[in-house]
Amino acid sequence: MPQPIIGIDHVIIGVRDLERARLAWERLGFTLTPRGRHLAQGTGNYCVMFPEDYIELLGVVDAAQGFGTLGDFLAKGEGPGGLAFATSSADEAQRVLASRGLHPGAPRDLARQLELPQGTVLPRFKLMSLDAAETPGLNAFLCQHLTPELVRRPEWLRHPNGTVGIHGIVVMVEDTQKLRQAYERLAGVAVNMTDEVLTVHLGRHRLHFATPDDVSALYPEAAIDLARKLPAIAVLLLDVSDPAVTADHLTQWQVAHDELADGSILVPAAEATNTLLIFRKD
Repeated sequence: MPQPIIGIDHVIIGVRDLERARLAWERLGFTLTPRGRHLAQGTGNYCVMFPEDYIELLGVVDAAQGFGTLGDFLAKGEGPGGLAFATSSADEAQRVLASRGLHPGAPRDLARQLELPQGTVLPRFKLMSLDAAETPGLNAFLCQHLTPELVRRPEWLRHPNGTVGIHGIVVMVEDTQKLRQAYERLAGVAVNMTDEVLTVHLGRHRLHFATPDDVSALYPEAAIDLARKLPAIAVLLLDVSDPAVTADHLTQWQVAHDELADGSILVPAAEATNTLLIFRKD
């Protein structure tokens, strides 16, 4: 049976001011796409594209058109709010997940307007919602790209800080044991439990679920906000070609960062719209 989820498609970072967020992430050494605008919605975005995944900076550009649950999220602060799983076929994914006893929504089309120098293009996607009870700890849905050539231009895939893709995320939860069965069913694969840290393998990507105490133990150099309402995405893990290149860029732009014992580079959340980043060797 084919796997309906083949990895992480993108991680969503909710931001209160899109232009300020763009400047912050460019300072971090990322190349951003032109600003996009979701059709018939009051939201817009800037994206950090990689060959197989991306980061979406999502904000409100026209409150009069509505912006769903994003407003509730931003009322509590900025930062990573959820993710989209990647699928090669939303229709097939719905069939397979339903056969496992899950309750996916019907696939629906989404388009966004992207202003390019040569004119406006409309990247199109097919999205499928997931039952919140069946993705415990995560606000997640599935995404199929219908026009990938419009959003993965070569010049958008090159980043001065050397980042080549998303490695995964670390999610703080109250209890990891309760999640194991749900993610084995959703992902269709066995998951690993190591010292109470639950790891879900999705192709080249990793989802790590851990308690606040375990997250603090994993990243003692980080100022983890242990008072955050759980569940919460605590860390965004990024793959880089050479951590030294990343550190050099951050130093040049006077971005606060620390080198961890394994050679990875940690950037505190205050530097990246309330998103703790760890750059690791690919």
